[in-house]
Amino acid sequence: MIQGIGAAPGIAIGKAFVLPTWEWELPDQKMDAVDLAKEIERLYEGIRTSKDEIEYIKNEFKEIVGDEESSIFDAHLAILEDPAFMSEIQGIIQRQYKAAEVAVKEAIDHFVTMFDLLDDEYMKERALDIKDVGNRLLKHLLGAPEITLPSDTQPYILVAKELSPSQLAHLNPDYVLGIITMIGGKTSHSAIMARALGIPLVSGLENKLTKPILTGDQLIVDGDNGQVYINPDSHITERYTELHSKILKKKQQLELLASVDALTKDGAELHLAANISSVKELDLALKYGAKGVGLFRTEFLYMDRPSLPSEQEQFEIYRQVAEKMGNYPVVIRTLDIGGDKELDYFTLPEEDNPFLGYRAIRISLDHKELFKTQLLAILRASAYGGVRIMYPMISSVDEVRRANEILREAMAELDERGTPYNRDIPVGIMIEIPAAVTIADLLTEEADFFSIGTNDLVQYVLAVDRMNEQIAHMYHPYHPAILRMLKMTVDAAHQSGIPVSVCGEMAGDERSIPIWLKLGVDHLSMSIQSLLKVKHRTLNTSAEEAVKLAEECFTMRTSLEIEQLLTDYVDSTK
Repeated sequence: MIQGIGAAPGIAIGKAFVLPTWEWELPDQKMDAVDLAKEIERLYEGIRTSKDEIEYIKNEFKEIVGDEESSIFDAHLAILEDPAFMSEIQGIIQRQYKAAEVAVKEAIDHFVTMFDLLDDEYMKERALDIKDVGNRLLKHLLGAPEITLPSDTQPYILVAKELSPSQLAHLNPDYVLGIITMIGGKTSHSAIMARALGIPLVSGLENKLTKPILTGDQLIVDGDNGQVYINPDSHITERYTELHSKILKKKQQLELLASVDALTKDGAELHLAANISSVKELDLALKYGAKGVGLFRTEFLYMDRPSLPSEQEQFEIYRQVAEKMGNYPVVIRTLDIGGDKELDYFTLPEEDNPFLGYRAIRISLDHKELFKTQLLAILRASAYGGVRIMYPMISSVDEVRRANEILREAMAELDERGTPYNRDIPVGIMIEIPAAVTIADLLTEEADFFSIGTNDLVQYVLAVDRMNEQIAHMYHPYHPAILRMLKMTVDAAHQSGIPVSVCGEMAGDERSIPIWLKLGVDHLSMSIQSLLKVKHRTLNTSAEEAVKLAEECFTMRTSLEIEQLLTDYVDSTK
């Protein structure tokens, strides 16, 4: 067994196909000066052909996974249009009298090396995008053929040193059982695409293998635990085959619950909605019985593209979501960038602590036109369904008032255009900062609803960055302080008669169900994969028993005691 990084969940069992590493044979001789213009023209012809090919792949891939994941290829197009990348290539041709393909190869190596030296995992992953685009350009300059994959008649586990988004886009997910890469991690575009396609992926095996994996080797890929078994014995194979069968059987059984309401055994109901980032996810959310979208993360519409999305482009996407969800509510969170979410074309200041810095509503209020463009698109979409607006990272009454002032300006602009929208559109806020909790009673006078973002709330209340390996063990959602914060928020909302939902990871944790029943939370919004699991647990829960258990939790002094009590309760009711 080799321990790697679990980059996309699931189990795959099958034979390996090892993708060969392409080694380019490039000439080393100098060009004549009279041929330089010809080389520049060859370069631009290769760029045009590469762009056309990327556009074709993007449109083809969009049909499979939707706009968000296919927009990865916008980043590839942006590289081919990047002045620094093109200037580097042209400079090598003109100053060193080298052929176009040699110049491209040297430019790729230069930028990849530069990115690899940065102590930033995200930027290291972007080096693969540059290599992917450069190799495509090289292929056209050299007239090299594509490396062919096995025919679709025999499913296989793909093994590669690294796998580019372009290569993944050409795979048939029905025949690729799993993927293993020697380098790469959870944040790579390939990992994002593998998760979207539902293909288990383990990466980070470089320097861990005592001998190379060969085509035809029998493999087991455990994407949940980041483990790879090479030519395992019969006992391990039988164990994973049985586990794989149980997972499929449980998934099929849970899917039968999609049309059932999430009622406890004694009749208490939890309204379950889905967190989404793209239109494509809606079909699965509806299939799994989501009663609305409790969190539409709009920042993903802005990412991996060369420029800001237009009002019309955003409107079309929001309208599709509203129409698909019918009478169910659709809560659209306004742009939430900053922290760990950056835009290539929108420069944010360097910060020592970006999570406590310039992000979310703070950016929107400073960039009024950017904010108003999004609000115009959301308002227009509100004419097509139960659309609601939600502001992220609110810490004061003033922020809500300033945001609503811009919203009123957007409404006035639509009135001038004669464009229909819902004049009574509900406007809510995310409660994810301790300041917002402590003034929740004041904020109820400014907002139509609350949505508690537990991920950031836990981080800020406990002063724990869960991405920091040294202190990640201190990130405790069931800390007594968190339970008190939740109660303060829900009590303030209900005393003022406004609904409150939860949209962080705690919403999708079945152990939290007693807490929500005790507090009287109106709605839960979670990852699509958690919907059926939480519904199943709710159907097997007694609200009366759960409330008593939660009351006991509120008297406990440590997070470990609370977590253990809730875990034991879930285990006892399975």
